[in-house]
Amino acid sequence: MGGIRRVVLDVLKSHEPSNVFFALKLSEIENVEGVNITLSEIDQETESVKITIVGTNMDYEEIREVIEDLGGVVHSIDEVVAGKKIVEAIKTEQD
Repeated sequence: MGGIRRVVLDVLKSHEPSNVFFALKLSEIENVEGVNITLSEIDQETESVKITIVGTNMDYEEIREVIEDLGGVVHSIDEVVAGKKIVEAIKTEQD
C-alpha cells in the first residue's frame, strides 16, 4: 500500500482550539499514525503552525477538511511523501 505517507502543512489558525486539541483531532483521521504541530509565529489573534502528519495511504482532502472545520487555513503544502516508503531529502553540494 502506498498513497500519502507524510505531509507537511503551513497552517494559519486562531488560538482556540488549542494546538493540543488540533493534534488530537487530526490524529483521529483514518490511516494517520502521528501528528506533530510546531508553532512558527504568533500574534494577538492567530498562530502560524507547521503541521507534520505521517501515516499510510492518507486522504489529503479529509485532512484539509478537518483543519478547516477547526477554523484553520492551509497556506501551503511544504512537503508531500507518497509511495511504498518514505524517502528522506538529502542535502547535495548545491544546497
